[in-house]
Amino acid sequence: MSTSPFDGEYEAPAQGWVRKQVEQYESSGGTEANTLMDTGLPVIIVTMVGAKSHKVRKAPLMRVENDGHYALVASKGGTPENPSWYHNITAMPLVRIQDGPAPAEYDVRELEGDERAEWWDRAVAAFPPYAEYQTKTGGRIIPVLLASPRG
Repeated sequence: MSTSPFDGEYEAPAQGWVRKQVEQYESSGGTEANTLMDTGLPVIIVTMVGAKSHKVRKAPLMRVENDGHYALVASKGGTPENPSWYHNITAMPLVRIQDGPAPAEYDVRELEGDERAEWWDRAVAAFPPYAEYQTKTGGRIIPVLLASPRG
């Protein structure tokens, strides 16, 4: 019997509000804490394995979905560096996404060129601040990863 990489030791997010959001979202089956703070904009919970710690990590990300695929936008609010979750996912490009009551596993790859541009436009439509974040990065191009259903 094979085990999932997501069955390992879980390390809760360090930031209190993020930890609380993940806990509320998961315990409610996605009916609570399913938006970014008070914006009303939907989020998903992305579970990954830490690149260095190998511990299970979870992060709420903006919901950018199209035809069962999800864009994972590594904006980090427009800072010059990529978020830690980006490094985790690129080291092991398999995630579990919870968008509602039931999580599912997805393979992930980083997008480039026209495909990235198409998904970037979807991301900005879902969460308009991404456009402003891009102007604040100091030249870093915000990575867009595509999570596709396994199988």
